[in-house]
Amino acid sequence: MANTPQSKKRARQNERRYAVNKARRSRIRTFLRKVEEAISTGNQEAAAEALRLAQPELARGVTKGVLHKNTVARKMSRLSSRVKALAAA
Repeated sequence: MANTPQSKKRARQNERRYAVNKARRSRIRTFLRKVEEAISTGNQEAAAEALRLAQPELARGVTKGVLHKNTVARKMSRLSSRVKALAAA
């Protein structure tokens, strides 16, 4: 348990950051789920639109330190290739 004033303050800050990061991660997952659902329906226009809306959220997750940049790059690449494959099919 935190004893010194500084460690108590750090504990408070950590709780606040945890809540913010959790909300941000949840928001990102929601956008990703919408893309996945659009892909599963086979609607290329809806999937492309969902991906277009999800990309800034993913990028924001990187800048805020919630996700690693390579993780986001991999997710964007895989999703965009799946959306592109819908157009070909």
